[in-house]
Amino acid sequence: MIRCLLDNHCTEKSDLDVVALSGFRWMDITQPDPEEIQEIANEFGLPHYAIKDCLEPDHLPKYENTGAYKFIIVRFYSPRNGGAKNGEAGKHDIHTVQELSSKIGFFYNNGFLLTIHRRQIPFIDEIKEKYVDTGYVTSPEEAVVKVVWNVLHTYEQEAEALVSQVDTLERRVFLKERIPDLQQRLYVLKRKASICQRILFVTRDVLAKITTTPRDTAALQDVRDLHTKLEVAYAQLLDDISNLLNVYISLSAQRTNDIVKVLTIFSVFFMPLTFIAGIYGMNFDYMPELRHRWGYPISLGAMVAISLGIYIWFKRKRWL
Repeated sequence: MIRCLLDNHCTEKSDLDVVALSGFRWMDITQPDPEEIQEIANEFGLPHYAIKDCLEPDHLPKYENTGAYKFIIVRFYSPRNGGAKNGEAGKHDIHTVQELSSKIGFFYNNGFLLTIHRRQIPFIDEIKEKYVDTGYVTSPEEAVVKVVWNVLHTYEQEAEALVSQVDTLERRVFLKERIPDLQQRLYVLKRKASICQRILFVTRDVLAKITTTPRDTAALQDVRDLHTKLEVAYAQLLDDISNLLNVYISLSAQRTNDIVKVLTIFSVFFMPLTFIAGIYGMNFDYMPELRHRWGYPISLGAMVAISLGIYIWFKRKRWL
């Protein structure tokens, strides 16, 4: 769908929504087909390679100054299946960059802004109504800054959700609750955080090259500050998830050691008793102890004494 959000003289096209407003032209294209994109490229003289980049669904963020236009690609957080909830991992939750985020491309110069994206983006209309229609934003550069801020905000929301999930799993791990598929859940969370961190890392170069009007410099600095905050947050998330996984493995090893310890203690107690029982269970014709009047009580007493001696020894060694 092609929408001319801001245009005084937009030509008739299919699904065209024209909003007349002075200032600059803003054309927003959703779910474009190659023919539609090529038509726009020919009309506005957009570079062929830039159009090709816009059509690649897994293209990472980038910034280019083509001379006539500035070309930007950013990715906003938008998981295709809605993502796992409460840290529960599903079979479709191992995401790639394309599955976890969606691309939005910008072409703009002093009086024109073109945005291209495959999915509906609610904050595009919000920016127009809240900032452009009220006269707060009066140039393509300022509009781009607002869009990029909202793009980064989607990662902030996801970071908060991931932190909550990690905190919940951490509490359950230390309370020694049984958590099915914990390793898989932690892997899913780590994969999400890693992909988001990768996208943010590439976005850093884009933000370093973006410029805006003098009156909107503070807003651009806010965007860069938010980006720095998100990079730190996702780096911390990855550390927390790795630490939690190590703690879980250590607790599992400790639990296994405790079980082996109990089994070893039982075997140590019963080993000498089994030895005595085995000795006197042999079928020799001549074993004087078997005919002794006190042979049976003496054998039981020896077993009790040996067990008691082992217990005292273990206590002194602090193995019990």
